[in-house]
Amino acid sequence: MCLENARLEQGPARAPDLASANNGSQQLFFANMVFKRHVTPLPDYVRGDGRWSKKNKNQLPYPSGTSFDDYALEQLVLFDMDPDPEVLRQRLLVEDSDLTRYCAAIVAGHARRYGWSVRQRNAVIQSLRLLQILRPTPTAKVRASDVVCLRRYDGTITSTLDVLAEAGLLIEDVPTRVERYFNAKFIESGALPDTMREHLQLWLQIMLGGSRHAPRQLPREPETVELHIQGLAPVVQTWVESGRQSFAEISKDDILAALAALPAGTSHRHFAEIGLKSLFKILKGRRLVFTNPMRGIDLTRVPTNLPLPLDPAVIRAELDSPNPAVALAVALVAFHGLTGKQVRELQLTDIVDGRLNLDGRDIPLAAPVRSRLAAWLDYRNRTWPATANPHLLINRRTAPRLVPGGHSFPWKDSRVRPRALREDRILHEIHATGGDVRRIYDLFGLSVEGATRYLKTVEHPDLRNDDQPGTRP
Repeated sequence: MCLENARLEQGPARAPDLASANNGSQQLFFANMVFKRHVTPLPDYVRGDGRWSKKNKNQLPYPSGTSFDDYALEQLVLFDMDPDPEVLRQRLLVEDSDLTRYCAAIVAGHARRYGWSVRQRNAVIQSLRLLQILRPTPTAKVRASDVVCLRRYDGTITSTLDVLAEAGLLIEDVPTRVERYFNAKFIESGALPDTMREHLQLWLQIMLGGSRHAPRQLPREPETVELHIQGLAPVVQTWVESGRQSFAEISKDDILAALAALPAGTSHRHFAEIGLKSLFKILKGRRLVFTNPMRGIDLTRVPTNLPLPLDPAVIRAELDSPNPAVALAVALVAFHGLTGKQVRELQLTDIVDGRLNLDGRDIPLAAPVRSRLAAWLDYRNRTWPATANPHLLINRRTAPRLVPGGHSFPWKDSRVRPRALREDRILHEIHATGGDVRRIYDLFGLSVEGATRYLKTVEHPDLRNDDQPGTRP
């Protein structure tokens, strides 16, 4: 009875106070009637059967008085101390806060739309309860960094972030990999002048997010931005050490002097040149510099290596991999020369009647690819029958969501890499056609420069046709 009295007076995000709840009197209960979760059904907004929306689509599935303050004063932590596991477990069992009730319908909606299992749905609810217990300001919005910290308590990170984002309660404060790399190269040292720092942050924002204002620009791939940062870092550091305060002070002679200090014909110099070209193009377009000092400076070419063929026995072994995702991915690249990114972003609707529609090209799939595609689809339907993910290749992490797999999926379980496998396919094609550049240009979507790289191997003494294996996978 003491515990039931305490639960009657328990407030949001508060543990039951047994002492204060039982000072005056105790409420009596009929025997075996207090376990309501076994007697009465759960509310509609927790069950997730959708009946609450049929009653009144405009009625919120959570108490109308529930609110979260965008400008709530957060209680700062003097020092970090891990909570007592036993106390945390006890509070987790009785926690029923505004955050949990606020997100209950959203969790149920995610579970219906994305085919979540009961275990995953309960794990997200438990993560929300755990988050509400640990954070010092219950009425404030949730920072993504606080959600990431739940990993030490076996919390569900990605799905919890999706729920909070849909609820409008998430504050994105976790920097991406590119942003962390940018901060390590430019910001953390503290030696960068304010003007240069603001210009570099603007450049990073436009490179990652693009610009809809003139001059317009499409977002760049994070890997490309990392290469630009790698090239810019030593040059900018040299200018800061020489006392420069703004990029408007940089002249063409300064750039030539900085580039001359880098070894010619190396990737370091090439990255520096393309990084400086990108930086000053954006600054000039925003009228933050008077002139573009990179104008008229020709970019040096980096010598490229010749593509080499792979061992056909290794390719055959991967085509017969017991992992159906690996077998299909290897088949798509080995027979049709797709890139790793194209394989990762393929959707179910891209393949119709045994033909692949890719970037405006209609590619008839080879028979070995179709057989492996059928095997993968059977495995996909058996493993994740209720998934709503439209991508062809999915895994345990992406099945409950709508995002593609990571860069290492499914290649981490394979002995070959998509780039080397694609080069092997194109190399075989250029030798089989006697150097027909137009053909590989049309088949694989290469540029003229990229196709020429493979053309150089036709007359190479070590890569002649008579030296190539006669049997392909």
